[in-house]
Amino acid sequence: MSNTYFKFKQFTIHQDRCAMKVSTDAVVLGALAGTGKEDPKSILEIGVGTGVVSLMLVQRFPECSLLGVELDKDAYLQACENAVSSPWKESVNFHEVSFQEFSREFAGKFDLIVSNPPYFPNHLQTSDDKRNMALHDVGLSFGDLIKGVVKLLSPKGVFWVILPQRQMQDLESIAAFFELFPGTAYHLSDRPGKKILRIIQEFSFQKKERSIQDLLIKDEDGEFSKRYRDLLREFLLIF
Repeated sequence: MSNTYFKFKQFTIHQDRCAMKVSTDAVVLGALAGTGKEDPKSILEIGVGTGVVSLMLVQRFPECSLLGVELDKDAYLQACENAVSSPWKESVNFHEVSFQEFSREFAGKFDLIVSNPPYFPNHLQTSDDKRNMALHDVGLSFGDLIKGVVKLLSPKGVFWVILPQRQMQDLESIAAFFELFPGTAYHLSDRPGKKILRIIQEFSFQKKERSIQDLLIKDEDGEFSKRYRDLLREFLLIF
């Protein structure tokens, strides 16, 4: 998905100034976060990038007010432009600030917090500084992420995050220390029998029985699975 823009059914994402383009990770997170809960009134996205996840969330929850933070100036400006040109410009407010600073200064609470955080270890960094900031944990460690979430999440709120399997295990360990507990999880795979590509998981302050569901992008014939098509039908033009 390397085009300078990506057109959805109800909005368009321009992405020529963003290190991370519209991806499967982003659209799946945007379609799943908050599933199974009462519609959130206040949403925070940590690291908005192009703004695609934020705009998917306000499409799904039209009564909400969404705030997003983004450290990279170019991504922040482009996300703002994408939001302003969308049908929900009055519901979205982005800030150019690190999550660490935002979590220290902001006094409110959120019903839903969402993040597609950086996760690659340092030895896999590229020569592109902006891509490194988006992909690696040099700008936001899992510890800082969880500490900020714990401060900003409302008592009955939920935190949704997408990560590879090993990194999700690391995040779970840190979250457990701060008494933030895993709930619903989706295991994303390309097709039946293939390895888990990503885990999309909910955390909250309430201990509850875990629910784990498989989400296949394609079926055994190589066609998009019915569940994947149904999940993204309201967003992607191909469905």
